[in-house]
Amino acid sequence: MNEGLKILEIDIQKMIFEFIGGLGIFLFGIKYMGDGLQRSAGDKLRDILDKFTTNPFMGVLAGIIVTVLIQSSSGTTVITVGLVSAGFMTLRQAIGVIMGANIGTTVTAFIIGIDVAEYALPIIFVGAIMLFFFKNKQIHSLGQIVFGFGTLFFGLELMGSGMKPLRSLQAFHDLTVSMSDNPLLGVLVGTIFTVVVQSSSATIGILQELFGQGLIDIKAALPVLFGDNIGTTITAVLASIGASIAARRAALTHVIFNLIGTAIFMIFLPLFTNFIQFLQSTFGLNPEMTIAFAHGSFNITNTIIQFPFIAVLAWIVTKLIPGEDSMIEYKAKHLDPIFIEQSSSIALGQAKEEVLRMGKFATLGLEEANLYQRTYSQKHADTSMQLEDAINNLDRKITDYLILISRSEMSTAESEEHSMLLDTVRDIERIGDHFENVVELVGFQLTNKVKLTDSAKQDLEDMFNLTIQTLKDAITSLDDKDTALATTVLKSEEQIDKMERTLRKKHILRINEGQCSGSAGIVFVDIISNLERIGDHCVNIAEAVLGYRN
Repeated sequence: MNEGLKILEIDIQKMIFEFIGGLGIFLFGIKYMGDGLQRSAGDKLRDILDKFTTNPFMGVLAGIIVTVLIQSSSGTTVITVGLVSAGFMTLRQAIGVIMGANIGTTVTAFIIGIDVAEYALPIIFVGAIMLFFFKNKQIHSLGQIVFGFGTLFFGLELMGSGMKPLRSLQAFHDLTVSMSDNPLLGVLVGTIFTVVVQSSSATIGILQELFGQGLIDIKAALPVLFGDNIGTTITAVLASIGASIAARRAALTHVIFNLIGTAIFMIFLPLFTNFIQFLQSTFGLNPEMTIAFAHGSFNITNTIIQFPFIAVLAWIVTKLIPGEDSMIEYKAKHLDPIFIEQSSSIALGQAKEEVLRMGKFATLGLEEANLYQRTYSQKHADTSMQLEDAINNLDRKITDYLILISRSEMSTAESEEHSMLLDTVRDIERIGDHFENVVELVGFQLTNKVKLTDSAKQDLEDMFNLTIQTLKDAITSLDDKDTALATTVLKSEEQIDKMERTLRKKHILRINEGQCSGSAGIVFVDIISNLERIGDHCVNIAEAVLGYRN
């Protein structure tokens, strides 16, 4: 009797180990294959989403393409959330992308449906050869795709082997009968399992294995499939916690989209079950491919049903998550090439408007860097880095626009204005680099648990306040061509220089007295040094206003 229990215990251990090991290998395979595909595509994923989302329909197509390339609907949703926050994409366009991501993720299930599991190990070998014996980057990326592809199937095979003994467990048999009788239980099981595993591709792969081994019938499998689709939204929800309002709205859209789809399909479950059985018998589909077709049919039909109501979905999530979002708009607003053909003077005016926007971003970025060093709250660091990203983007766009203007006829005054704007763009871009350095220094301080004294913190606060005000004055003087304010900037910068020298000496004294560590000294001195450099760039802008620049 004891021996029988021992054998059963060993079997259960083997079953669990094979299942969790197989699941781990499968998840690694999906991730590795996705990384390889992403490398092959280069850095074009963000561009695809940015350029091809002019309307919701194009958004759906872009969502499908990107999700096929990275093998993760959650990954696409997270990128989309970032683009919405950055102002590259409206909420309506994002909803289209999220719908497309749901369709794109079904490709994994179709790959699994192609029964090549017995060739998994030779495929892994081919991938390994490409990875280890070739230096070419493209072959290396292709090797990663092949290796991930083989690993995915090997993991599935291992999971399948681990699940085989389930047929002899009465508890599992009772559960599948309950799920057939009560579809809501199946939805709940699918949702919970996907929330735990954090990959709908993995849970659908497991469902394909269960159905393939006859451990679950189609009536129980379909509700679990719907639950898998709800569970996959948790990644976007987790990614949006503490994020911007736009990010939270995009994540909520993903949840609502799948909840509505599941509700519709649950109402017509008998009809959908008959349709899938019809497809299986008509096309002679294997069990794995049957689940893949069910997954594809669910997501494509759900998108077709809800696509006309994108505006309604956007309205619902806006009501559920109210408030104005502090959106950072990366895109240039004023740089229309048509102005260059009409009048270089108007075009220069438009370029100046964009330079002023860039200056406002620099001021906000510096203020966020200050808030980060005061509060150590990560959201201020993230906003600051986003603003720096926006400044870099505007720097490229404005510079290109000014180069186009330089090809047209300009008067002497226009040429001077043109040179001044080019120089100012460079100064503002450098200010962005300096406050980025400050954010990184505070990050270093947090990571290495470097402590600053209250006196040092107050000194930093004073210098930040003076630098922020000087930058604001420099941008305002540029906007209004206010020479009196520009002169004030020159005087403020002298104060910044003096303060930097004074604070440096004070901090050396603190270190000598043992109040601050050497690491704290490096952080403090580097921060004030970056603020002093920002002051120098403010002077450059002010001198341009005063006409000192040649």
